Formats: sequence, structure tokens, C-alpha cells
Amino acid sequence: MADLEDLLLRTSRTFALSIPRLPEPTRSEVRVAYLLFRIADTFDDAAPWPRERRLQALEDLCGLLEEDEASGLAAAARRCADSWTAGDPPSAHEGYLDLLAATPEVMGAFTSLRAPARRQVAVHTARTARGMEEFVRRHDALGRLRLGDLDDLQGYCYVVAGIVGEMLTELFLLATPGLAEAADALRERAASFGEALQLVNILKDSADDEREGRSYLPASVPRERVFALARRDLEVAGEYVARLQRGGAPRGAVAFTALPVELAWRTLDRVEEGGPGSKLRRAEVGAVVARVEARVALGRLPVKVPVRS
Repeated sequence: MADLEDLLLRTSRTFALSIPRLPEPTRSEVRVAYLLFRIADTFDDAAPWPRERRLQALEDLCGLLEEDEASGLAAAARRCADSWTAGDPPSAHEGYLDLLAATPEVMGAFTSLRAPARRQVAVHTARTARGMEEFVRRHDALGRLRLGDLDDLQGYCYVVAGIVGEMLTELFLLATPGLAEAADALRERAASFGEALQLVNILKDSADDEREGRSYLPASVPRERVFALARRDLEVAGEYVARLQRGGAPRGAVAFTALPVELAWRTLDRVEEGGPGSKLRRAEVGAVVARVEARVALGRLPVKVPVRS
């Protein structure tokens, strides 16, 4: 039986830090959702696989999410896991491969979620997987993807991360009915919250992506414009965290959202100074975690929020 907590640790960095801070049942819901999105990401990034196999895997994942019968889902999940791990692996990352093999356990945990949360996880994960299919279809014969302009980059970020922000928002609203008054403001900022984190990752990982045949940074767009967009989105992400906190969200939900935002700010500064591949040291990450937790415990805003006129 796969240990989902161990899979989370082996397939994530930032979210392995932040998910344990969520209160139940949201913690379990977000953990399962993250693992499902990570399965989709593995197929999106599966450079060793031909385009058609990647498309089929994404469609198979959507099929699992739409399966109604628990018994049918268990059998289908096992067939998918066997198919995805047979032959050439889609990734060299052992954690991702173990996650694919553990698809039946992940889907078992998915079926145990409360029904409203399960629907939100299924709908948003399928939206992301089908959005990824559109970008996978654009890979050339050598498996390379090139984004054309800033709108194209934002479209990609929405598919792989903005939708995640929207799903998290719906799960927070389900768990905390008192957030209803903040719902519109949260939904308005949810996609930018996800886009901000994705843009920082793209800037940080751009050299590695290029080596693997992906170019998420459009050649026609000056790098400075992407940095500026990431900073603008991080400001909106800060507003999102502030709305959560002021709306009465649990402290764990505030810390969960604040941690990746604060880490992204510092990573963005580091990449702008040192170039792609620059990372925060472990001690720096620990200092950010301690600062965020202390401010949340005191009821103080744990992220910087711009003053708007």
C-alpha cells in the first residue's frame, strides 16, 4: 500500500512544506489533488514519450476522474498504472514513477473524499489535463514546445497552475462557510495566485527546460517583462492571502498559501540576480517558514501586500 504522505514528500518541495499545515479535511483533499495534478504534470513533461502516448495518458487520467463505480475505478486505475509504467518511462524522476505505479492507491484516497470536495478535485484536475492536451498537440516531431508570446505563456500558466488556484479556492470555501463574504474577491484572484508561482518556477527552471526541449519563455518577449508579470501576480497572490486571513480562514489555510508566495518572492529575487537555476538555501527556506508561522500565529499578515490608491 503506497504511503501518500511519502509520495508527497518525494514529488514536491514547496507543497510538502505547506500541505501539512492545512486543517482536516482540507489537508487530505489537497494532498490527493496535488498527487493527481502531479500525475498530469508527469505526462505533460514526458519528453521520452511520443506525443500520442502522452495524449492518451492524459485522456486516461480524465477517464479515471469521471468513473462512477468504485469497483470499476479500482480496476481501471490498475490498468492505467500498468500501462503508464510499462516500457520506456515518461520521466527519470523515481518519485514520479512511483507515483504513477501508486495510481490505484491515489484513486482510492480520491474516492474517500467528501462528495463536494471530490467533485471539485475531479472537475479541476480534468480541466487541467485537457488543457495540457492542447499544448501537447503543439509539440513538434522532436517533442519540442515553443510558446509564442506573453498571452501564450499566460494561457499555459493558467492551464497548469491557475486552475489549481481556482480549485484550492473552492475547497477553502467548502471548508469554511464563513468565507462566503470573501468568495468573489478570492475567486477574482485565484488564477493569478497560481500563475505567480508557475512563472517563478518557469524562470528558475528555464535552462533545464531548454535542455529537455521545452521553451516556456517566448523568444519574442524580453525576460524583464516576464519578471514584471511575475511580480505583479505575486502582489495579487499576496492580496489573496490577505483576503483569506481577513475573511476568517483557519490559520493553517493562511500559512499554506502564504508560504509558497513568500518563497516565490525570494526565489524570484535570487533568479533575477543569479540567473536560471538559482535556488534558496535550506537555511533561507527555514527562515521564511519560521517567519510566516510566527506572523500567522500572532494574527499578523504574513505576506507583503501592495498599497493601492
